[in-house]
Amino acid sequence: MFVTKIAIDLGTCNSLVFVPKKGIVLNEPSVVAVSRPENEILAVGKEAKTMIGRTPDSIQVYRPLKDGVIADYRVTKAMLKYFIQKAQGKLSLFKPEVLVSVPVGATSTERRAVIEAALSSGAKAAYIAKEPILAAIGAGIPINSCEGNMIIDIGGGTSEIAVVSLGGIVTANSVRVGGDKMDEKIADYIKKEYNLAVGTQTAEEIKIRIGRAIPKKKEDFFEVRGRDLISGLPRNIKISSNEISRAISDVCLEIISAIKQVLRETPPELSADIMNKGMILSGGGALLRGLDQLITKQIGVPCFVAEEPLYCVVKGTGIVLENLEVYKRSIMAKK
Repeated sequence: MFVTKIAIDLGTCNSLVFVPKKGIVLNEPSVVAVSRPENEILAVGKEAKTMIGRTPDSIQVYRPLKDGVIADYRVTKAMLKYFIQKAQGKLSLFKPEVLVSVPVGATSTERRAVIEAALSSGAKAAYIAKEPILAAIGAGIPINSCEGNMIIDIGGGTSEIAVVSLGGIVTANSVRVGGDKMDEKIADYIKKEYNLAVGTQTAEEIKIRIGRAIPKKKEDFFEVRGRDLISGLPRNIKISSNEISRAISDVCLEIISAIKQVLRETPPELSADIMNKGMILSGGGALLRGLDQLITKQIGVPCFVAEEPLYCVVKGTGIVLENLEVYKRSIMAKK
């Protein structure tokens, strides 16, 4: 079967690829390993992620997307090429049409960079669409109805908040904080409190295993291995879920502040709809335990986690791709 259409959720942490009739065919970290002397791409995705923090001087591991947008054009191009080739298979005769998701706060230059990277990676035509509206479609929100719906999409590099009505975005806000910032805060906390240096991979694992947005009476514990900053030797510590809550509280409050900003700018009729229906939480950040409860408590509007929050954007991108002509006029971002 020839693949002529490919949808890509180009994320700061993970990138997902969707092919119509096949579903999600690829879910890999947005990481590329480059050999410095030859300036050659050595590995992409999972293979490259295992190299983080373990490479000699001759190999550099890049995360070519920062805050949801392209930070390194050449490496992003190589990554997109790898994703397109892997989705198409070896015997591909046709260049595919590619739809890529971009943050709602991306500038026109950043959007153009995504289109150019996709075209030079082997796409026949490249389109871009804004992440919150794709997340809303993927979460099953009826975006074309005249009622207001609020979507909060928390990714690795950005948190996107938007009120959607009649097929378009009424008000939106994009803050460049997300899962990556939480990992940074966890690593900083351990460094400050325990004099222990841990890598971003370890910080991410701690967040996944015991991370919580709200402290709870019965704590969970996790054993962390790192390098003692005083002796320079390896050391183990035990860290609790409530400590992680304290470490990431600033990031959670920043996201809540962005949600409040969107609500302040929302027309009263749509605000009433949101009060009735609640807000929908999607993206990898939605998997943080208790985040929906924290948002509900701080804002006073019910907040619900979407089904399969991690796949909302890519599923939405896939739906748009299958009905490209219908959506071209309404939700596609201009080049």
